[in-house]
Amino acid sequence: MSESSSVQNQARSSDRDAVVQGLREKARVALFTGAYNHVIDGVSLTLNRLVGSLVEAEVPVHVFAPTVAEAALVHEGDLTSVPSTPMPGRPEYRISVGMGPKAIKAMRQFNPTLIHIATPDMLGLEALMYARARGIPVVASYHTHFSSYLEFYGMKRLEGAMWSFLRWFYKHCAHLYVPTQSMADVLAEHNIVDGVEIWPRGVQIDRFTPAKRSMELRRKLGFADNEVVVTFVSRLVIEKGLDVFAEVVNQLKDEGLPVRCLVVGEGPARAELTEWLPRAVFLGHQAGDDLAAAYASSDVFFFPSETETFGNVTLEAMASGLPTVCADATGSKSLVLDGKTGYLVTPRSIERFTDRVRVLIRDVEKRHEMGAAARAEAETYSWRIILGRIHAYYHRLLSTQSAQSD
Repeated sequence: MSESSSVQNQARSSDRDAVVQGLREKARVALFTGAYNHVIDGVSLTLNRLVGSLVEAEVPVHVFAPTVAEAALVHEGDLTSVPSTPMPGRPEYRISVGMGPKAIKAMRQFNPTLIHIATPDMLGLEALMYARARGIPVVASYHTHFSSYLEFYGMKRLEGAMWSFLRWFYKHCAHLYVPTQSMADVLAEHNIVDGVEIWPRGVQIDRFTPAKRSMELRRKLGFADNEVVVTFVSRLVIEKGLDVFAEVVNQLKDEGLPVRCLVVGEGPARAELTEWLPRAVFLGHQAGDDLAAAYASSDVFFFPSETETFGNVTLEAMASGLPTVCADATGSKSLVLDGKTGYLVTPRSIERFTDRVRVLIRDVEKRHEMGAAARAEAETYSWRIILGRIHAYYHRLLSTQSAQSD
């Protein structure tokens, strides 16, 4: 390491230490979210990482979220359950119906100096009202692109009302943390611009790595050595573009190309996808090293979803050394370098998706070249850096509040 690099690293370390010390002195963070431990998805995993980083830094934090009798994951930090009901048509998710007496009592005892709202639902609304009545600063994070889901559930007519509510809600938040610039641009189109800060997601680059590739696993799953494995990883719900994925794969198989597909994930649309792709290998939900091995033992990652706020699975695939073919939409478009680490395609363009995946099936050298470039790009998304960014946002806001009150 050069002398200048060493000095820069020491300076960054000093800055991080100052931020952590400042948070210990000023921050008591109350986090309100619709998903934390009752379901495993990108939102719950990201928020658990955030809370874990605060706990590690010895910053007081308390989470308020729906719970179920048998949690899907072991959660980080202190958690108070709030009243909730199963989501119609998606019972694995819960809809919060407010704070409830237990949560209000816990809030008063915890006495937060900062409220972070991850879901603008009834729970989030009551948390916002609680904060405004007491002069507590509020920040929010944008995890779910709600308006993009409406057309998949026949509720497109509600889009205007939803944006009106979101504009009002986020107007009362000092910061709004969005995962990508492309998502910030979408919000700006709807006049949500004040306090917007970029907070990307990170990836475990030591877990998701090309080194986890296993020919033994491929053969165990029934893939021939000469077959190109095209993989989809996500919850199996129709809004993830499952119909597009199936149509493209089937068209490539009809052309006689040596393609097989691997599907990782569970959800209510699994039966439909099984019918569309009878020769696919379905692994169900995978986590940890098993998930890492599934990615790395594939050849191409194909993700046509256009409803993401951030492409967590896209980033994991990139870290695993896979070229990616993704929808040119919020989420993946801020991760994939088109033509270098993979391809971006106009959403729902079957012909173009088919063409891009076909190129990668036929060209082994291009697959390897793009996969290596994808890994290099993913290495810039270290969780340590990403979580340090939100710590700094918290610190800046609380320091400003403190200065104004002096």
